[in-house]
Amino acid sequence: MTTIIGLISQKGGVGKSTLARALAREAAAGGLRVKLADLDTQQGTSTNWHRRRLEAGVEPAFSVEAFKTAAQALRIAPDFDVLVLDGPARASAATLEIGRQASLVVQPTGASVDDLHPAVLTFHELVREGVPRAHLVFALCKIGTDAEEGEARAYIAQAGFDALAGFIPERPAYRQAQNLGLTITETRFPQLNRRADELLQNVVDRING
Repeated sequence: MTTIIGLISQKGGVGKSTLARALAREAAAGGLRVKLADLDTQQGTSTNWHRRRLEAGVEPAFSVEAFKTAAQALRIAPDFDVLVLDGPARASAATLEIGRQASLVVQPTGASVDDLHPAVLTFHELVREGVPRAHLVFALCKIGTDAEEGEARAYIAQAGFDALAGFIPERPAYRQAQNLGLTITETRFPQLNRRADELLQNVVDRING
């Protein structure tokens, strides 16, 4: 049975594609058949990144493809062990489709209220539409300090949702790696790679738990 992981966001720039690419890479490194579906056909963030990865000859290789709708991407799910859905940059009809079909929906967010407030509203809307709350989880990304992390976790908990253990700190090395077609587990800095890997492993543990 295919594991479907949905990455969604209410706003751009919070780490959605960053996590989607990294999850796909780690699954491929584990020997699984992986498809990363880029559902933002206008920006094509993940497909453009994949082109850079192919040109650089980075391993492991895995399939990345653009899809106009979530339904189109979901139709090919049985052909893969893992389908990672990199959702549109804004909540849309695709967001609800992802919520209904995914084994787990991960919504990255920063620590500011400008990030957290619309993100919480998005999850509340999915719950109202019948998506189980247990299938929804936040991932903290681009966090500056431990204090910011604590405040963000408190905000999320007060709203009635869970946040994965760990967080992705704000570091130029993560951006630089992705500019080269790499992921946040493939930087030049082992400590940063470990931090990213810990968060990704918590996604897997959440699915298997």
